[in-house]
Amino acid sequence: MNIAWPHRDKPFLTLLPTRQGGAASDADVTNRKNLLLLIQLRWLAVAGQVLTILVTQYWFAIPLPLTEMAGVVLFLVGLNIFSLLALRGNRRISNAQLFVALIFDMAALTTQLYLSGGASNPFVSLYLLQITLGAALLAPWSTWLLVVAASACFVFLIFVFQPIALPHHGGSDLLALHLRGMFICFVLAAGLIVIFMTRINRNLRERDAYLADLRQRSAEEDHIVRMGLLASGAAHELGTPLSTISVILSDWRQMRDVKRNRELSGDVAEMQAQIERCKGIVTGILMSSGQARGEGTIRTTIRRFLDDLIEEWRVSRQPIKLHYSNGFEPDEQIVSDTALKQVIFNVLDNAQEASHDWVGITAERQDEKLVLSVEDRGPGFDKDILDTLGQPYMSSKGRPGGGLGLFLVFNVVRKLGGDVSARNMAEGARVTLSLPLAALTYGDDREI
Repeated sequence: MNIAWPHRDKPFLTLLPTRQGGAASDADVTNRKNLLLLIQLRWLAVAGQVLTILVTQYWFAIPLPLTEMAGVVLFLVGLNIFSLLALRGNRRISNAQLFVALIFDMAALTTQLYLSGGASNPFVSLYLLQITLGAALLAPWSTWLLVVAASACFVFLIFVFQPIALPHHGGSDLLALHLRGMFICFVLAAGLIVIFMTRINRNLRERDAYLADLRQRSAEEDHIVRMGLLASGAAHELGTPLSTISVILSDWRQMRDVKRNRELSGDVAEMQAQIERCKGIVTGILMSSGQARGEGTIRTTIRRFLDDLIEEWRVSRQPIKLHYSNGFEPDEQIVSDTALKQVIFNVLDNAQEASHDWVGITAERQDEKLVLSVEDRGPGFDKDILDTLGQPYMSSKGRPGGGLGLFLVFNVVRKLGGDVSARNMAEGARVTLSLPLAALTYGDDREI
């Protein structure tokens, strides 16, 4: 599947994944990451400048205007502190601000070169490093402005600079000194480029993983939409025959022969009860199909919601033995709906099918989460199933085309901001649902 990047006028690193919430846009979050990367590189540049000045002054015995050059270094330190404060605040970080930050860096480099020989200084090639940073961090228009600024600074340093007093040696010694400076510049630039490109590669891997996750979620959403349409259509189609059967059974119950036969009358009553149950299920599907969370919801507490849910499941499924422990304390007011109830029903149904003689469910509070653990005493999950649990059509029972129950469980829980885990026990298996309470309380506007 080919995915084209639609914003070709945006900088390269806007491809970084953004998982943060809030009102900040994707571009703002990306610019914050880019500014943080620039701050880290600037600290390295400050350390490199200090080391280079000390080596030049005391090892190569070349006198430098230390006071002025130290002032430039302090300016970079202050710029970094200001940038860190900007990151900690809620102010937006734009491409223009990143451009200005790089212009300040270029101005600092130009000042250092002006104080140490101008364009003849071997460190003049560090302009290329700044242009490389700009090409990766900035939009194309600002990168070209950076190229123009660097070229102007280079031309300026050819004609305007403060000469330095070199040691009185022959031409060969001066050339060797210049080569040493070029070597130091090469090592410094190479090290910074390696660090920078390593960060880019890491960010690219994160982006690829993020896009793969988006594609997977998009495919799962398509499955859910198709299943929702199928379920809604089936519910509409089933409504008429169920109503017809219900009317016929009502007529049968009024017949003399049926009334006289107690056993037959009981069978008809049971059939009528099951038909009403089917009609209730169909009605629930039609009510919840395509609805957003919050429509047709019920305000209750977690303990009451779980107690009622387990009692309803116990009556309708009639398990041989159900162990239920509700240890959720302190209780919380929540908003529940049919989707959340169906999630828990699906997990319990799977446990009952795997273990016909015993099913256990426990509820507890862990920090600000509702944690539900459902256990069975069945054969457990196959290793291959555990690796693909929650994917559609990967049935834990080996049925072709199955696996949709747990797929829906995973999807609904994930939309609520929770997670699902499964593991095999010494006897049977355990499925754990972890749901944040914030997704269940009043005012939550998540959609399911």
